[in-house]
Amino acid sequence: MPKGVAAVFGTIVHSALNYMFERNPLYPTLDEVIDFYTTHWKEKSESIVWSSPDRKEQEEKMYFEEGLSVLKNFYKKNQPWMFNVVELEGRFSLELPDEKSGTTHTLAGIIDRLDKDPETGRYEIIDYKTGKRMPSEAELAENLQLGVYHLALTARWPSMDPGNFTTSLYFLKHNEKVSVVPSRETLVHTRDFVLKTIREIEKHLQDGNFPPMPSPLCGWCSYQKLCPMWAHEFKEEETRTASDAEVAEAIRGFFDIKKSDDKNKKRLAEIRATLLQYMQQENLARVFGEGGYITKNVQERISIDVERAEPFLKSAGVWEQVLEPSEKKLQTLLSSLPEPIQEEILKFETKKMITVLKPTKKKGGADDEEEDSLLV
Repeated sequence: MPKGVAAVFGTIVHSALNYMFERNPLYPTLDEVIDFYTTHWKEKSESIVWSSPDRKEQEEKMYFEEGLSVLKNFYKKNQPWMFNVVELEGRFSLELPDEKSGTTHTLAGIIDRLDKDPETGRYEIIDYKTGKRMPSEAELAENLQLGVYHLALTARWPSMDPGNFTTSLYFLKHNEKVSVVPSRETLVHTRDFVLKTIREIEKHLQDGNFPPMPSPLCGWCSYQKLCPMWAHEFKEEETRTASDAEVAEAIRGFFDIKKSDDKNKKRLAEIRATLLQYMQQENLARVFGEGGYITKNVQERISIDVERAEPFLKSAGVWEQVLEPSEKKLQTLLSSLPEPIQEEILKFETKKMITVLKPTKKKGGADDEEEDSLLV
């Protein structure tokens, strides 16, 4: 299956890190790790499908050098002899019975690395990431991939305390590791979520309906030509019909109109600024032209900081009437409150003056006029 450069880059870096922690009988030096990476890059780079062939040389050089930097920084911070690695690229097969359907499902995968602290006996599940984004610890606690790994190992060693594991993502480009200690509740949540997802997949299989779910990962997918979200882009020229030509023209027309609308919005903003400046300079409230006249109105818009007003609304026993805090509801409710409460709440009031230009078209006679939408 053809792969993009990012996928190949991730595979080679993972392989080099795996090699780094292998002891045969000594751990490899940094130079040996770099040699391993360089050799495998030369072998694998030939199979890369480049999105922009004209930039192949530049892009390949950038990825290769980034891999060198990642490995050097990682080795400097993580000398392999400092860790007690139990397993590298360990495969697992997890049997997951579903009590609702009576079916047992099998989840299989590979864990990048499993360490064990010889002093505490605690295990650490480590997954390497070559992406740029680092999630928060709160996100990490709900990470499905690490959750499944944790579930698999607790099933492999049922007598072991599920709390005796740490799960970690190591972000190679940042040379930083983010870790959490999953709870028993997290374990149950992961199991329930996986089973719920499997049931949804089974229902889609039964209905023959798999709605596409586009994401930033679509660019790395090898099945775009089969996907309803992307298939049209890859449609072969010889299979196109008159309907395809009609749709192509409709799409072109859509974007032409959209472009024209955007251009008009920009021009209206420029016209508004010109009119306001002139009317302020000349002290005018209305200006006249061939097509009609434009009137300037200054409106006062009031808003109240609902969160700061909350204690006073609660003391007045009306907070529940506001329900989900809403400025509009609060404005309506304000006049019914005791005066001292009103005074406290009005301290959080802010006023904003909005200038509105209202165009009016002339049809025929001097008094035959038609108002247009507001230009704010």
